[in-house]
Amino acid sequence: MSNLFGRSYRVRMPRAISMSGVLLLFLSAAGITAPEEHTGPRLSVSQHVVTGGRGHAAAAETADEYEALVTAGSRDAKATRGAASKPGAATSAAPAARNDFWFFHADVVLFDDDDRDGYFHGINLLFDADTIYAAAKVYAVVYLSRDLGPWNEYGITENFWLHGASSDDEYVLVTELMSGYPRGDYDLLIELFDARDNSYLASFGPEDTSALGLLPLEDFRRDEPARVVVHRGGGGASGAWTIGFLLLMLVVTAVRRVWRHRNDEVMRIDSPAACWSDAPQRK
Repeated sequence: MSNLFGRSYRVRMPRAISMSGVLLLFLSAAGITAPEEHTGPRLSVSQHVVTGGRGHAAAAETADEYEALVTAGSRDAKATRGAASKPGAATSAAPAARNDFWFFHADVVLFDDDDRDGYFHGINLLFDADTIYAAAKVYAVVYLSRDLGPWNEYGITENFWLHGASSDDEYVLVTELMSGYPRGDYDLLIELFDARDNSYLASFGPEDTSALGLLPLEDFRRDEPARVVVHRGGGGASGAWTIGFLLLMLVVTAVRRVWRHRNDEVMRIDSPAACWSDAPQRK
C-alpha cells in the first residue's frame, strides 16, 4: 500500500488486527490528514527571465490569481485566449496560427517535491519563438490541463522582443503553484500574441513536443510533508495510548514472524525427525 510519505510498503499484522483501523487511529492521534481534493481559487507566483535563458537574473516577479481549476469536460470545453481572439470562431475551435511566427522549441524542468511523492509544485518553463521579421514585440499566455481536461490559464509573460530566428531571445518563466492545483498529470500549452493588438500568433503544446505533456504536479499546500502534531492537554493521554498500541502491534507482528520462521523452516533439535536423520536406514 502507499503511505502519506510517498513510499510503498507492506505490513503484515495478526488476523485479529485491522491494519487500516490501526492507521486511522494513529493518524487521528498524530494529527495527520490527507490533502483535500477540493480546489478553490488558484494562486501562482512567477519569476520572468526575459533574456539570456536559464541561469540569468529574473527581470520581474508576478503573482497570478484565477478561479478554481476546471477539470470536467473535454479539453476544448473551455476556450483559450487564442481561440477567443479568432474572429467568428466557436469556443471549441482551435485558433489558426500565422505562418510568420512559430515556436522553435520548449522544455520544462520541474522542481520542489517537498513530500517526495513524485509530484512537484515548481515549473521552470523555457521556450524559444521565432519570426520572419527582424524584430517583433510579443507576449505569451501559458495554460495547464489536468488529466486531459480543459485548458486553464496559469500565467502570462511580460512583453518581450523576438529577433528573427535568433536563439538569444529565449524566455524563461519560473512558476510556483501555491494553491488550487490538486495532484495529477498536467499538460502545458503556450500561446503567443502580438503585444500591439493582442492578435493570436502561434501555439505550442503536448501535440508538438512530449516535453510539455504528462507533468506530475500539485500545489505547494498539498506538497507540504506530513507533520506529527503532539496534542498537549486533555487529548494527550489518548494520543499516547494510541501510539503505544501501534508500537505494541508492530512488536507482536515481529515476534509472530520469527516464531513462524522457526517452526516452518528450522528443525527443532529434539524433534524425532532430527534423531532419525542420523540413524541407520532400514534395508
